[in-house]
Amino acid sequence: MPTEFVSESTAFPLQLLHSKLKNSADLESEVTEDKQVDDHVQPLSSTSAFISSLNEFADFDDPNLDPLHGTEFDDESPYPEVRSAVANTDDPSIHVTTLRTWVLGLTWAIIMPGVNQFFFFRYPSVPISGIVAQLLSFPIGRFWATYIPRKKIWGISLNPGPFTIKEHVLITIMASVGATSAYATDIIAVQRVFYNQKFSFSYQWFLVMSTQLIGFSTGGITRRFLVSPPSMIWPATLVSCALFNTLHSEQYAGIGRLGGLSRERFFVYVFTSAFLWYFFPGYLFQALSWFSWVTWIWPDDPVVSQLFGYVHGMGMSVVTFDWAQIAYNGSPLANPWWATANVIVGFVIFYWIVTPILYFQNTWYSLYMPISSRTSFDNTQNTYNVTRILTSENTFNATAYKEYSPIFIPTTFVMSYGLSFASITATIVHCFIHFRKQIWYQARRSLGEQADIHARLMSRYPQVPEWWYLSLFALMFALGIISIEIWPTEMPVWAFVIALLIAFTYVIPCGMIQAITNQQIGLNVITELIIGYSLPGKPVAMMLFKTFGYITMSQALTFTSDFKLGHYMKIPPRKMFWCQIVATIVAGTVQLGVQSWMFSTIPDICSTTQKDGFTCPGTEVFGTASIFWGVIGPERLFSSGQLYQNVTDALLAVLMFFIIGAVSPVMGWLAMKWYPNSFIRYINPLIFNGTYKIPPASALNYVPWALVGFIFQYLVRRRNFAWWTKYNYVLSAALDAGLAVSVIFIYFVLQYPSNGEIGEGLQHWWGNTVFNTTADGMGTAVRQLHGSETFGPSMGSW
Repeated sequence: MPTEFVSESTAFPLQLLHSKLKNSADLESEVTEDKQVDDHVQPLSSTSAFISSLNEFADFDDPNLDPLHGTEFDDESPYPEVRSAVANTDDPSIHVTTLRTWVLGLTWAIIMPGVNQFFFFRYPSVPISGIVAQLLSFPIGRFWATYIPRKKIWGISLNPGPFTIKEHVLITIMASVGATSAYATDIIAVQRVFYNQKFSFSYQWFLVMSTQLIGFSTGGITRRFLVSPPSMIWPATLVSCALFNTLHSEQYAGIGRLGGLSRERFFVYVFTSAFLWYFFPGYLFQALSWFSWVTWIWPDDPVVSQLFGYVHGMGMSVVTFDWAQIAYNGSPLANPWWATANVIVGFVIFYWIVTPILYFQNTWYSLYMPISSRTSFDNTQNTYNVTRILTSENTFNATAYKEYSPIFIPTTFVMSYGLSFASITATIVHCFIHFRKQIWYQARRSLGEQADIHARLMSRYPQVPEWWYLSLFALMFALGIISIEIWPTEMPVWAFVIALLIAFTYVIPCGMIQAITNQQIGLNVITELIIGYSLPGKPVAMMLFKTFGYITMSQALTFTSDFKLGHYMKIPPRKMFWCQIVATIVAGTVQLGVQSWMFSTIPDICSTTQKDGFTCPGTEVFGTASIFWGVIGPERLFSSGQLYQNVTDALLAVLMFFIIGAVSPVMGWLAMKWYPNSFIRYINPLIFNGTYKIPPASALNYVPWALVGFIFQYLVRRRNFAWWTKYNYVLSAALDAGLAVSVIFIYFVLQYPSNGEIGEGLQHWWGNTVFNTTADGMGTAVRQLHGSETFGPSMGSW
């Protein structure tokens, strides 16, 4: 059937996929009736017919579908982003899971989680990202293929031959699937640091395994809705695909016919430049990274610091020369421009307009705190001391609370909570309005009935049986029950079940948004709110509920993203399944071992004065949330008459964001009826959730990010599509890789040896200290207390 273009924008038009529409703006629709009949039996079909068959029963406004750069045949993806990064061919005969794959993959699954867990508690951290393993595995694999004897031991080949791209993909997935610190390790750290609880290693292992793997059991569902459909492009995976194909010199039609530098040479040039450049903002002249130039002019002015500062301010200085800061939210070269636009519009409205208004009106006594901070405060402007309001059983002590202080949090913290509330309801309503027919269509469709070339190529490999996922769920569910019942966590089984139901409810809606926008909707705040009302005064139960409710969904989408990478690179699903499972178990065990060793050997760990920088910033944020939602609870904060109930006397309560989030998609949908070809079609729940990393992020991490995204994903893509097709994703991979390797080199060569004494004088010059010596760097509030003064409600009235 022909397809109607409902927008004539030459930049990035929307296209309504509806097979029953009779009119078309596609010139190919003007063929004869006989030709239309023939198209049904030809192996290759026109773009319109292909796209129409792709969505035969689904009304879906797909912002990523660009008919101006469509494909002519159905042996290519209809999405230019996918065509430029992913080969449309497959060789099922090449090696996948060899001894080389398992040895290198498990080695990385030990090294990367261990090192990253070590640096997780340090500020600044030095994370080793998956791209490092992706780069280093390539020469190691080539070396193995060249020099290891081609012999067999017990029937296992030591060297099966050339190092294949599929081996490389699996090694990288095993390295990265558990590379970052498991969310549950923060529970264990907070229990030790904030609540002086030290449970056994068995508890820790059961907890980490259940939280990491229970989300994976949704794979049987997510593959149908989030992997197989070609509209679920998962932009972040395209960068990895481009790098794999570049390293292995894969040639395919999607990269175009542009001459000039090869992608391999282009990668080397950019990688080298990125590696060398980071020495300036990362070591020699760090003010280039924290380029809050306005606060350098007025260093002691707290008002200027709140607006223009980068550390505790709103970052209106907007300049940075550090790719690490620009790509803090992910590479802007991977995000579709329309998604980036949603994020930056939401940032400007809520953080550059609303937040300063609230702050300078002294809403919630905000002028006695910096406008942005990752910690909470008491009424003496000091960090909130949670131990003063706990009983010996680590539950809430109401009497001590009234004698001490209410908890105060910065304005950006409150705004981030409100926006999180809005994104939760906006996600459900948005998906119901825009995706309901696609979800229903995909639910009835067989996994073997996919029109996309990549799904057809993958159909030759057997899928993972449903009972594998069910068995995994049953086992992880049992481990979760054991971890909360045997040890005194104060969390009942019914709460565990509710947490999982929340996670499973949001997997598909949040997954669809992430798959097309490259941004994930978080469930951490809504889970904190629910358990805070359900089990007030029980911080450990709150942390467990949040982790099972939030990380179950997050891990499900992490595994799904890896499955999409395997889908693009044609990795057999069953082999992918076992590599992910084994690597996750190994990585989680290593992380727990490293964390236990650190807490037993590093003096003053998680103290703000720890001499080696192991101040545990992530643990501090997690612990602050446990105080806010778990110890004190939302009933004492948001209910009628409480501290955070009124934004001002004239505005609605913070919890009204739930209603705002639910109504906004409906208003957008109604507006689309009146203005069907306008920009309104691009509005997405990202406008609420895209800024979820604030705090500690600021405009430093959003405005330059959006600017780079506008240049490459809009201007370059529109004006030089051939260059964009060939180089865009390679450029992103090269910048990320150069930065990652440079960070590691600088730390282990210039900072770690000799107790950091190398270049000690250099570290104290103006260019490396100016951003920390201003009112912004020191977190100076606009209003200061003197002597024994306090701020907030009168004593005992809270």
